[in-house]
Amino acid sequence: MAEAEIKQQINDKLARIADPHMGISIVDMGLVQNVEVEDKNAKITIKPTNPGCMSVANIAMAAKLEVEKLDEIDLAEITVIDHMMADTINEMINKEE
Repeated sequence: MAEAEIKQQINDKLARIADPHMGISIVDMGLVQNVEVEDKNAKITIKPTNPGCMSVANIAMAAKLEVEKLDEIDLAEITVIDHMMADTINEMINKEE
């Protein structure tokens, strides 16, 4: 499958995740800043609407779980940017089992 098709599948999965406060897709809200695919790994960057957003950890985990449901993706690495607890959230979300 072509990289563009895989990215579209990833975006389709991410579009199903709604911001819990707004009830709008995180894709439509512009929270998904970047999607990269290399081999069977996805790297997704999420930027919350404000640096203190209390829901971004749940959004990031939902994004990881949804994207990893795709047969074409073995691992989704989520990077939260511009949040006061970004380092902690990123470590928690991407921790190896």
